[in-house]
Amino acid sequence: MVSHKIAPAIATNNRVVLKPTELTPLTALALADLLYEAGLPPEMLSVVTGNPSTMGDAMITDPDADLVTFTGSVRVGKHIASTAGYKRIVLELGGNDPLIVMEDADLDKAAELAVAGATKNSGQRCTAVKRILVVESVAEAFSMLVVEKARRLQCGDPMNPDTDIGTVINERSAMMFEARVKDAEGLGAEVLHGAPRQGALFPPTVVDRVPFDCELVHEETFGPVIPIIRCPNDIAEVIRISNSTAYGLSSGVCTNRFDYISRFVAELEVGTVNIWEVPGYRIEMSPFGGIKDSGLGYKEGVVEAMKSFTNVRTWSMPWG
Repeated sequence: MVSHKIAPAIATNNRVVLKPTELTPLTALALADLLYEAGLPPEMLSVVTGNPSTMGDAMITDPDADLVTFTGSVRVGKHIASTAGYKRIVLELGGNDPLIVMEDADLDKAAELAVAGATKNSGQRCTAVKRILVVESVAEAFSMLVVEKARRLQCGDPMNPDTDIGTVINERSAMMFEARVKDAEGLGAEVLHGAPRQGALFPPTVVDRVPFDCELVHEETFGPVIPIIRCPNDIAEVIRISNSTAYGLSSGVCTNRFDYISRFVAELEVGTVNIWEVPGYRIEMSPFGGIKDSGLGYKEGVVEAMKSFTNVRTWSMPWG
């Protein structure tokens, strides 16, 4: 998922209706045309264009809609949950995904994951690395490696094939990221690498010594910020800090110790724990969904998605 607000879809009588929000009508119609050309029966997909403020509630409360699924913001997801009524809902909402680096980690590999995970798609993925939790004993060496790798990124015109980091969705979002970084600085964080914002272009910004409860890392910052939170050399504290936000989508863990891995898998309040991978890593068969403010249900991962979109029918028959 690479856009914060995509579109809710409504399943009704084996038919799926896409309701574009951030997608333009032309983009949505072009997508439908491609699907039809690929062989999708037209009666299986409809695209409804219009203003969500006037048509959204009518769609999600329609008695003929058996299921409503939505990918996007927590605010809209909770509105759907409180408005849709007695029907199934599948919500994939925000994320504030940590990459956790323990003292035994290969720091160069961990720094590579941190920078790539925080900046691909300009950080505009629900599973982008939004927080980097590193234990104090290796934090200094790790932060230097992160800065070294961040400096290699080319920032600029997204249409230029040599560009690594392009613009974010709009200038208003870039201004919010800028304000959150300044707020973190005021609380004691240190900007180790970055450049001034230019309109909607927000360059990758490495921020060290970030307080774990400041807005930059407590809320979902949907852009290419690389915030480093220094944690005590205590796995219990690392887990407590990781679980301290309202989100619970995915996580990445850099350690080779099986005792640590076992605790992270058991105790992190997330839908996915990836060892030696970014939070966004998955295969198509993997169930993917979040807990807490990150959503309800599964619409990805073939088997779990089928369960979410179908009803179980139990039947029996006599044998002579």
